[in-house]
Amino acid sequence: MKKIMMIVAIIIATLSSCTKEDITCNPTTCGAIVNDGITDGCYWLEIENDCSGNKKKFCFDQSVWMNAYVGTNFCVTGVQPW
Repeated sequence: MKKIMMIVAIIIATLSSCTKEDITCNPTTCGAIVNDGITDGCYWLEIENDCSGNKKKFCFDQSVWMNAYVGTNFCVTGVQPW
């Protein structure tokens, strides 16, 4: 019984010592929409990258923009991770 308790304690200690920084993140083109707007005919969404935390604005057509809401996750195709 003592061996089982020791093994469980080691596993718990190992798992609790992991932090978010320890996780390797693959490059991504997805993230949370943090802002939106219309400027000079550009229907833009500002997206915060899931991995890097960087924010970038992208222009979309009106139909995409109308169905994308701040706070939701969104992936951009055809772009390099930012």
